[in-house]
Amino acid sequence: MSQPQHSFANPAPAGLIALALVCFTLFAILTGRVPHEALPLLACWQFGGFIVQIITGVIELKDHNIIGGNVFTYFAAFFMATGACESILKYLLTVNKLPFASQIDGWAWLVLAIATTVMTIGYLTSTPFLLAALVTADVAIWAVALTDLGFIAGAPIAAWFLLVTGILGLYVAFGVALNTHYKKVIIPLGKPLVKIGE
Repeated sequence: MSQPQHSFANPAPAGLIALALVCFTLFAILTGRVPHEALPLLACWQFGGFIVQIITGVIELKDHNIIGGNVFTYFAAFFMATGACESILKYLLTVNKLPFASQIDGWAWLVLAIATTVMTIGYLTSTPFLLAALVTADVAIWAVALTDLGFIAGAPIAAWFLLVTGILGLYVAFGVALNTHYKKVIIPLGKPLVKIGE
């Protein structure tokens, strides 16, 4: 099977670095390493991640990457842009001692958990490290959904899986970028678990 021609260089490393950045900062918030007063600054970083991920998603879709393009696009919209808006809003509501019910977030996160889990199946043809990053993201998203729905106290679970997702995301980003740049394996990413067509 011939390789598709790309109109741009692979944008996935930038998208994965944006994902890692937000995973690390959410880990810090969820584990209490930084106080909730940092939420407005987190929102700024999430907005930056939105810009990177929406560009990544559009380029991936233009290059006919149906799974990667869609995942980056909805991560940009919901994890980054919506996350930024919510970080600011929750901070303002808390500071002003105004009530809010975050259970609605659980229903939204439930959709994202289901979508990301199903989309992860499409990554079986990818490198094991990218697949591992997505599986850990799946667990984190499920933990957030079930926490916001009130079924579990899963913030610590989500936090640690987000940190692992961020670390794996950085590893894959560096592997894709350096391996592509040097045209040889600098950072091993492994062979896909499933091969389709040859």
